[in-house]
Amino acid sequence: MSSDTTTTGNTAGTGSVGRWTDLDIRCGTDAGTDTTERQPRAPMTMMPMPLRSSEQPLDTMYDAALLDLDGVVYVGTAPVPAAPEAIDKARIAGMRVAFVTNNASRTPAAVAENLMRMGVTASVQDVVTSAQAAARLVAERFATGANVLAVGDTGLRQALRVHGLRPVSVAAEKPVAVVQGHSPRMGYDLIVEGALAVEEGALFVATNGDATAPLGRGVLPGNGSFARVIAHATGVEPIVAGKPQRPLHEEGVLRTAAERPLVVGDRLDTDIESATTRGVASMLVLSGVTTPAELVAAEPQHRPSYLAFDLSGLTARHPAVEVSGEGARCGGWVATTRGGHLELSGDGPRLDGLRALCAAAWSGPENVDTVTAQAAVAQLGW
Repeated sequence: MSSDTTTTGNTAGTGSVGRWTDLDIRCGTDAGTDTTERQPRAPMTMMPMPLRSSEQPLDTMYDAALLDLDGVVYVGTAPVPAAPEAIDKARIAGMRVAFVTNNASRTPAAVAENLMRMGVTASVQDVVTSAQAAARLVAERFATGANVLAVGDTGLRQALRVHGLRPVSVAAEKPVAVVQGHSPRMGYDLIVEGALAVEEGALFVATNGDATAPLGRGVLPGNGSFARVIAHATGVEPIVAGKPQRPLHEEGVLRTAAERPLVVGDRLDTDIESATTRGVASMLVLSGVTTPAELVAAEPQHRPSYLAFDLSGLTARHPAVEVSGEGARCGGWVATTRGGHLELSGDGPRLDGLRALCAAAWSGPENVDTVTAQAAVAQLGW
């Protein structure tokens, strides 16, 4: 496989490497302002060839990193050990950083303060939340001062106010829209009010569709799980503002003025899909919810450009993965696909072994099933 210096030049409808055009950004905003009840998935513009190699550290290859938070920078109340140092090194190398999170419960100021306590340098402007993206979508549809039922926390209410909207808590206020965002204090009564308002015709917007969220106690239900309650009760699907839809990452691109963004996340169906469908590079970190077996069995739109244990991958070189016939080689590892099975042989860093497994599994015409993937990664001790 060729190095990243040759593969990143492939973009869809752009003249620059890895850049969303002004048209893409306008379309991304419009995707969130569709007045139909169901929001169509953004069209796939390009399927980059995974996995890429890089002879230079990624923080010198890309001008901005759009970092997810939960599972990437921290898990629960503790930072991922490598994250603060890696972010500092990336910034010293000239990479701009935006913290792009689907979590809508806290304000950007609270997020930045929390990051600072963990040793991560962050300002309010560095933080981009799905609550901000959702509030913008509603504000584009309705007049200033319109009532919006906020099924969420302080971060969501503040975002609505910043966009000139009036957050309310009961359907009797006749809200023009219901916006649902994650809150650790989510109560049944507020969900009921949201369902009543949607049933009466209010626009239904979800800040994000994450089914789970990694926290200190484990993987817990996320906003997507709670949004399904209203959707199931009313038969109305929400418009989703967060990843993998366009508005959230586009705000990060605008704030960093990125021409070569690198999307970094721990979730295949949000972080990585956001990047893949737009033809920009992505890096999956294994410090969050995605397991090695899930990665090997990933569908094409969920396959990252780069792979790392954690954010230290920003400041590292990424080895070449050679694919030929039924096999793939990375470092001292060779992975082959025979009769629907994955086989691995060799020695070396187990991340190289995982890279070889992914390349072998992804080179075939069909996806590897999860049972086969689990058996393969077990050879690496996972």
